[in-house]
Amino acid sequence: MGLGDSVTSGYGCDCETFVQRYAAQLPPAKGGPARPINLGKGGSTSVDLLHDLRSDAATRRDVASADVVLVTIGANDLGPLLPRWLGSDCDNTCYDGAVAAVGRRVGAIVRQIHALRGSAPQQVLVTGYWNVFVDGEVGRQEHGTAYLRWSDRLTRALNAQIAQVATAAGATCVHLYAPFKSPTGDRDPTPLLAPDGDHPDAAGHEVIAKALLAATSSIESHS
Repeated sequence: MGLGDSVTSGYGCDCETFVQRYAAQLPPAKGGPARPINLGKGGSTSVDLLHDLRSDAATRRDVASADVVLVTIGANDLGPLLPRWLGSDCDNTCYDGAVAAVGRRVGAIVRQIHALRGSAPQQVLVTGYWNVFVDGEVGRQEHGTAYLRWSDRLTRALNAQIAQVATAAGATCVHLYAPFKSPTGDRDPTPLLAPDGDHPDAAGHEVIAKALLAATSSIESHS
């Protein structure tokens, strides 16, 4: 099952999403091929997802029946920071509070998913991002190289927070920054992005699926 924002839903790409690809490529020895259910919603924030997990009967039912839950959430929470940076400046003192708040909610999301599943076995994989805003050539053309440096710092801060809280809550963190941009961030992610520069294209969805599959293999090899 996929939960999250427009990355999960496949916005901007007329293609199979990473949720579908993950389910189809999951080997039989690991329970696959699996039946995908994609509950990703464009524009969804961590506030929205947590609300659905606590209050929406259909979401709660589907999550309770899922053996594997894939979560990508948090980028939309930071949307108000971009106009602040464009209007003046927004260094880490500007975004630290917002990043920490997302982290707290991601932790609550993971705990709620586990609570809905009860004692039945379940894997929860939570991804980070390559960029919380537009990236690659589109980001460069729209906002310039200073913006790319700033959004990169913000994304790394969010990824670190997500990794910390997701792991503490009993989930597996799946890093997407390096697969899209290399560990040092010096690779242009444009070939993996849709024309809007914000969402993954077909190749990007395949990269995400492969990262999730690798994480699943690692979990099971040590179980």
